[in-house]
Amino acid sequence: MAGPVRIYRQGARGFHRLPSRTAPDARAGVVVNTVPTKEIRGFVLAADPAREECFTVVNTDDEMHEWPDMSEISRRERIHRHMNNETGAMEIAAQALVDFPEAPWGLRMNLARQATDEARHAELLLTRLVEMGGMKGEFPIANFEWGVTNMLDNLPGRLAVQNRTFEAGLIDLLGTLRDKWRKEGDHATADMLESILADEITHVRFGNRWIKRMTEENPAILLKVAMAVRFLGKAIGSMQLKPGETNVVGTVWTEEKLRPPAVNIEDRLEAEFTMDEIKEVLSQAGFRTIIPSALR
Repeated sequence: MAGPVRIYRQGARGFHRLPSRTAPDARAGVVVNTVPTKEIRGFVLAADPAREECFTVVNTDDEMHEWPDMSEISRRERIHRHMNNETGAMEIAAQALVDFPEAPWGLRMNLARQATDEARHAELLLTRLVEMGGMKGEFPIANFEWGVTNMLDNLPGRLAVQNRTFEAGLIDLLGTLRDKWRKEGDHATADMLESILADEITHVRFGNRWIKRMTEENPAILLKVAMAVRFLGKAIGSMQLKPGETNVVGTVWTEEKLRPPAVNIEDRLEAEFTMDEIKEVLSQAGFRTIIPSALR
């Protein structure tokens, strides 16, 4: 289990965010941007966004109620967890609009549309959860993506982590889960996930396009992107369970469970990843792809 969580406010050195209304004046030589934070296992992340009282918010995988099978309770937990993740994605996009008011108008429109999409996804998942006999707050939730992304002080870094990494990973995961739910005979959930996948492709695509445009205009932005991805890697390394560890419901973490999902090559190409980038992801995933072996 994770140790106690400390929450405090940390100066955001060099942040490009809109200054806090209550922060000291920058002309006095004082840092004006602050972000609420929490410390988990010695790693500092942005503090959790607000949640309704029905939710139990946790910080690490060992505190989550995750089962390896497709039992009824496992299915509800999967949908419940996905619902909160979509809520967090909505909040991350909306927070970027608040924090970076001088971003190009086209990018702000992309982020606004993303926030709308993610809100709709959360509503779809809640509806499906209730249809399955579940309810909000039935299982613990965690806000890791929010915690990592909102520690970043620049928009290219956030796009690299949230859109190009987290959401791109969701493209892979949804490609696998869509087929998994359909194989289980749950076509309603499979169809819902397929519709969500279509939106996520657009979110990754605009992230890729804007990062490419920004780095072409200012190559120094590549350093910010690299630092953001490095920060994400450190965060994952500090939080990830090790093989043999278990969560609170007794699920054992194995080498197989820690492997990335099979790579969704077709949809990553649709999201405008290059083939070289996809090959790198394939290498990390042990060359697993959702393309049937007969078609490779």
